Amino acid sequence: MKSLYVRMCILFCSAIVVSSLLGFLVSNIYYQAQIKSQNDAKLTGMAIEIQQFAESHPESMEDYLRSVAILGYKIYLTDAEGQSRFYGKPFRKEDLDPQQLEKVLNGQVYHGVAEFPDSAFITGFFDNQLRNTIGVPIEVNNQTFALFMRPDAEVQFGELRVFFAVIIGFTVLFSLGFVMISVLHVVRPITRLTTATKRISKGRYDIKLNTWRRDEIGQLASHFMIMSRELERTNRARQEFVANVSHEIESPLTSIQGFAQTLKDPSLPEDERIQYLNIIDQESHRLSMLSKQLLTLSSLDYDPDSLQKKPIDLRAQLRQVVQIMEWRLTEKQLAVRLSLADISVHGDSNLLYQVWMNLITNAIKYTPAEGSIMISSKLDEGNCVVTFSDTGEGIPAEELPLIFDRFYKVDRARTRETHSSGLGLAITQKIVETHNGSIEVSSTVGKGTTFIVTIPLL
Repeated sequence: MKSLYVRMCILFCSAIVVSSLLGFLVSNIYYQAQIKSQNDAKLTGMAIEIQQFAESHPESMEDYLRSVAILGYKIYLTDAEGQSRFYGKPFRKEDLDPQQLEKVLNGQVYHGVAEFPDSAFITGFFDNQLRNTIGVPIEVNNQTFALFMRPDAEVQFGELRVFFAVIIGFTVLFSLGFVMISVLHVVRPITRLTTATKRISKGRYDIKLNTWRRDEIGQLASHFMIMSRELERTNRARQEFVANVSHEIESPLTSIQGFAQTLKDPSLPEDERIQYLNIIDQESHRLSMLSKQLLTLSSLDYDPDSLQKKPIDLRAQLRQVVQIMEWRLTEKQLAVRLSLADISVHGDSNLLYQVWMNLITNAIKYTPAEGSIMISSKLDEGNCVVTFSDTGEGIPAEELPLIFDRFYKVDRARTRETHSSGLGLAITQKIVETHNGSIEVSSTVGKGTTFIVTIPLL
């Protein structure tokens, strides 16, 4: 299999060759269409001047024709009896039609340059044939001659032809050299990217590429570096996710197994037996909730378009959430203030219900007794904005960017007491994003936290 470098070199070199051929064809067409007739007329005028001079100065005709030949013209002179001679170098091919010769001897002008047949790859200007000439009759001493002439390209353009051949040759050589260097300049970063992809496929993300270029290759390298970092971050998140899931499952399972083993003791008092059974019930409930949360995240990740959207009375749904959590609000003596606009949103009722439940549960969980919670909703430029504010302990600024990560827990000592899995806010963010919305958080330690959910109405 050919490498990209070889392919591009062949492509560019082929482009140079094809362009040269096309340029030659176009120039030949231009000669046939424009220059050939002009050249014929110019040579005809020169031949007539030679005719006039020879007829007026017959004694000098020989010397004159030799002088004209030295200046770069080929001349063929013949008479009716077939006596002929050349001035200058002979023609490559003596292929003059006898009928044309007869016409010139009879006083007509022969336009062989204009009548020379067209050819795609042979420019008639350089075709050194006798029929590619201008013929005129000459009357000298009561004798008729036929004179045929054309430029001698070798004499007129000899040095120029070598000079232009050298120019074209070196131009092609330098072009090929620069093409190979340019292609190498383009292919080398792609080769490095290929090497980088192989390293990534082997799980190595410590990749450094030159991103100083400002062209598409530089942008590709820059985006590739970003992709590599994101893959590394995703890989770490996956590993942490598996470790966290294993830990979250292992902890309750260990408790269940331990207490189930203890319950096998027939001498165990009844009150301890009931206490251990309650612990087993709590831990199994915790496992059930964890599995439901993981299933929710998995379904949203796999098929985010599977929402069952319908019109929802947002105010009624938020009031329902507050009523369901009323016993916990009363238990902690928390005051709830509602400021709800009459808004109808288009979304998945069950999933949005889970969003509000997660947010109010967190507010209750981290707000001390006799605190307050504020829930409000409003319309803002075609969006529904729902705000949950509390007077809880707040979240440190360095923790805010991480609270939506899966299994992340701000206060791990507290979350162990509350049996939190660290998935609630991750699920909340995912649900909001699947509704094409956004969730933002602001917090001040010791004063409280505010979550702002923005969802399009349609």
